[in-house]
Amino acid sequence: MDSSPKSNGFTLVELIIVIIILAIVSITAVSRMSGRSSFELYALQDQAISVVRQVQVNRMQSNIDSSSPLDQANFQLSANGNCLGSANACSSDENTDPRSDRVMDDGYLFQYQPSLTENILEFDLLGNPLFAASAGVGISISEQGNTSNRVWVCINEQGFVSAEIGGC
Repeated sequence: MDSSPKSNGFTLVELIIVIIILAIVSITAVSRMSGRSSFELYALQDQAISVVRQVQVNRMQSNIDSSSPLDQANFQLSANGNCLGSANACSSDENTDPRSDRVMDDGYLFQYQPSLTENILEFDLLGNPLFAASAGVGISISEQGNTSNRVWVCINEQGFVSAEIGGC
């Protein structure tokens, strides 16, 4: 006669494997149901940080004095309506041309907080924001029809660019 106990359930290893498989399936299902809008705002925030840093680095490498009569529009950051990027890129008539110094999306709104004159931010040769933004400034990114759902790109007084959720 067999004296080994009869198994009437899962072993611990089987139970752990089933829990892991259920977790993977549920995460996949939730991401499919939530839609792209919940992730798109954060992806746009990352793109905005890259553009801000690019314009900032371009200014730092320019060696052109800010009082120079030469065109400064490639070194000024514009946040105006659906475009964030160099002032030259956002004012360009060729909105369909791909440019690395702007992010443009008709479904979203870019705004400085506090607001700046002509929606232009200038950097000095060290990458620090100048004039009204010298104490730091935030760029809010929100959906055109839903301004309650927003993320922030913050530029502090030393020029450090960071991503924030609840404001700068």
